[in-house]
Amino acid sequence: MNTSELDLPKVYDKAADFMPLLGTDYLELYVSNAKQAAHYYKSVMGFQSMAYSGLETGQRDFESYVLSQDKIRLVLTSPLRSGTDVGRHIDKHGDGVKVNALWVADATRAYNEAIKRGAKHYMAPTREEDENGYVVRSGIYTYGEVVHIFVERNNYNGIFLPGFKKWETAYNPDSIGLKFVDHMVGNVELGNMNKWVKFYEEVMGFAQILSFDDKDISTEYSALMSKVMSNGNGRIKFPINEPAEGKKKSQVDEYLEFYEGEGVQHIAVATDNIIDTVTKLKNRGMEFLQVPDSYYDALEARVGKIDEDIEALRPLGILVDRDEEGYLLQIFTKTVQARPTMFFEIIQRKGATSFGKGNFKALFEALEREQDLRGNL
Repeated sequence: MNTSELDLPKVYDKAADFMPLLGTDYLELYVSNAKQAAHYYKSVMGFQSMAYSGLETGQRDFESYVLSQDKIRLVLTSPLRSGTDVGRHIDKHGDGVKVNALWVADATRAYNEAIKRGAKHYMAPTREEDENGYVVRSGIYTYGEVVHIFVERNNYNGIFLPGFKKWETAYNPDSIGLKFVDHMVGNVELGNMNKWVKFYEEVMGFAQILSFDDKDISTEYSALMSKVMSNGNGRIKFPINEPAEGKKKSQVDEYLEFYEGEGVQHIAVATDNIIDTVTKLKNRGMEFLQVPDSYYDALEARVGKIDEDIEALRPLGILVDRDEEGYLLQIFTKTVQARPTMFFEIIQRKGATSFGKGNFKALFEALEREQDLRGNL
């Protein structure tokens, strides 16, 4: 199943964890053309055909294509007619993440615990079944229109969920080595970050593990603030960003303007060989944010010795940062849809448990260069 392969925290009280989360079950994106989006994620990012739901399965209002790569499952959903909630969501926000589904042992308990602690209802515990068994799903709202769906699937042996059939295609490009969802970042309005920090603490039992203010993430022109929330066993991590005052618009301001509200800014996916993964992505047409070549001149002095050849990282634009536990390598794509909203991070951890604080300034400046080209800085 979709569990992160990071070790459990050194201090984890399993008995006190009132909402144990086993991992990311799937991410569902509402997109304007799921069939074409599926081709993009397969061709460029190495996902494989997995399951389908639509007219052929009795679903009359929308269709969904499910793609997988190792422990990652993406669901791409589009409306089949006008006047649907899916279509309204796309009309307002453009393509983006609607559902972050979390794998649990008991979806009814997870829902009841969340509602009891103040969560807003999205989906009551619902048993869905077919000849392969049954799944129980429930759901709550989080920031913006994003929802968490709790998925209990220990009594199900089907391809994905009831209502889906196996999706078989002749075209399945090779994997690029993506392993699992490392973390998912949300952008919220100015003044709302602490509200959602409190939500994850009180409603879902998360703890704040890191905090960055506008001194950590700033340039001459713009800034943001961020707090990183983690569940008890450390398998689910949600950094939450809000804009900070600056001379010009920050990347979060731009996102909020064009997404028309709060939502998921980026999805970080893990790999065991970032050089190979990024090389394949570039060869397949993925575009990345680029930092100045001078970034690499002082890299070893800043992070110390690393296993990788710095001259192999330089042409790819891969960044490096170190913390007390080790180091990480990371790179960010440009936005992957028409609006300047959602993008992906590719990350490889060599012991590090942090999020690349030493790269924030270089990344922010790269983002500002893109914003300036769009006339949005």
